[in-house]
Amino acid sequence: MSEQAVLHVKGRVLVGPEDVRDELWVVGGRISYDRPAGAREVRTVDGWALPGLVDAHCHVGLGPHGPVDQDVAEKQALTDREAGTLLIRDAGSPSDTRWVDDRADLPKIIRAGRHIARTRRYMRGYAWEIEPEDLTEYVAREARRGDGWVKLVGDWIDRDLGDLAPSWPRDAVEAAITEAHRLGARVTAHCFAENSLRDLVEAGIDCIEHATGLSDDLIPLFAERGVAIVPTLVNIATFPQLAAGGEEKFPRWSAHMQRLYERRHETVRGAYDAGIPVYVGTDAGGSLVHGLVAEEVAELVTAGIPSVEALSATTWAARKWLGRPGLEEGAPADLVVYDGDPRADVRVLAAPRRIVLNGAIVG
Repeated sequence: MSEQAVLHVKGRVLVGPEDVRDELWVVGGRISYDRPAGAREVRTVDGWALPGLVDAHCHVGLGPHGPVDQDVAEKQALTDREAGTLLIRDAGSPSDTRWVDDRADLPKIIRAGRHIARTRRYMRGYAWEIEPEDLTEYVAREARRGDGWVKLVGDWIDRDLGDLAPSWPRDAVEAAITEAHRLGARVTAHCFAENSLRDLVEAGIDCIEHATGLSDDLIPLFAERGVAIVPTLVNIATFPQLAAGGEEKFPRWSAHMQRLYERRHETVRGAYDAGIPVYVGTDAGGSLVHGLVAEEVAELVTAGIPSVEALSATTWAARKWLGRPGLEEGAPADLVVYDGDPRADVRVLAAPRRIVLNGAIVG
C-alpha cells in the first residue's frame, strides 16, 4: 500500500450512546477503525467526537420575503456548518440549492421541495399556493423534485375565523399522501393547531413539524402510527412576540398562540414519554437565524427529555431516521469534536473544537 495522508481522531469517539471507541482514522475522506498500513499521520485531533449534527427542520435559501441570492444561501449553510450541523433536512424552500451538492465544504442537504399551502394561507413568496383539487398533482411534483420528502402547510390563520384552522380536507390529504408514498417520498406538515392533526395522521403522514397542538387525546394516535415530531422549540419561543403583534386584529388567534407557547415543554415531554420519535430542528431561515442547533438540543432537555436522548435526536437517531450514516466503518467522515462529553452536558454542543466534513477539517 502506498503511503497515505490521514487524519487521526483520538480521545472518545461516540459511535453510539454506549458504543465508545478510543480512535478513528480518516482515509480518502472516509472513516476507518483500523490504522492504514503505510499511513503517515499529518494531523491529530483530540476530544469527544460525534457524528455531524442534524438539523431536521432548516431552510437554506429562504429569507423573510422568500428566496434569497446564492451568496446569502451560502452564508446560511456556512453558519450552520460552524455550529456543527453537517446534515440538514431542508423542510421547504423556493430556492434551487442543488449547487450545494457540488460543494464538499458545505453541509449535506436532504430537500423537501417547496412548501405546498392553501391559497393565501401562508407567508407570501414561500409556497405553492393552491386549492385542494390540485394537491395531489403538486405533491407528486415536489416528491420528484425533492430528496424523499414533501412539505405541506397543514394549518395557518384563517382570517375569516380569526384563528388557526386546517388547510386541507381529509380526502385531499389522503390522496396526496398516498401518491407521495407511491413515489417513494415521505410527507411532513407544518402544524401549530390541534384540529389539523388527526386527519393528517390518519391519512398516513410521516412527520409533523412544530406539533404545538399535540394534545393528550392525540398522543396515543401518534405513538400507534409512529409519526415523528420536530418541535422547533427555538422557533416556538417567538410565539409571544407574534401573539402581541396580532392581538388587536386577531385576538382569538393571539390568545391561542400564547396558550400553545405556554404548554410547549409539557407537549414535547408528553410526546417523548409516549414513545413518539422526537428530532431536532431549528426552523432556521425565513425570520430565524441559522446556527441554533445547540440551543434546540438544550430546549429539549429543558422540556424534560434526558440529555442522551436529546443528543441522539440530533445525531445517532436523527441520522438513522433520515437514512444517512453516522460514524460507521467506511462512512463519509462527517464529525464534530468537542472538549467535553456531550452526553453529560449538552451545552458542550455550543462550542465545537473541530469540525470535519468529507474528511477535511473545515472549522
